[in-house]
Amino acid sequence: MSENKLVKGIMCGALLGGAITMLDRKTRDSVMNKSRYIRNEIVYYSKNREELKTTIESQVTKWKAFYDQFSSDAKYLSQKVNEVKEMTPQVKTLLTDTKDAFSQSKDEYKSLVIPAQEYSSIYEEKSNKS
Repeated sequence: MSENKLVKGIMCGALLGGAITMLDRKTRDSVMNKSRYIRNEIVYYSKNREELKTTIESQVTKWKAFYDQFSSDAKYLSQKVNEVKEMTPQVKTLLTDTKDAFSQSKDEYKSLVIPAQEYSSIYEEKSNKS
């Protein structure tokens, strides 16, 4: 029963809202112009059915091409996402291994660049060399 009241309430609200918007002159003019345009289109295409058929076929062809292109793009993106999903663990492992390699060899690099006795005092001023 409440569903019935809901539908009635929505319909009443839509009708009331439509009636209130029609109080605006620009809205009334716009609705009237659109109604006239639609009526003229119906009259024209009722007399020129072949042109209507051609117009509909061209629209169907255009939307079908759009759908095919969109479908193709979606498949391509899906494949790329799957490739990235597969590649992500490999890249993570590679980065972790590289980080570990640099961390482990950090001391070796420092010993090559800085002799062992100077290593502890690289950032301190040397007072006995003056």
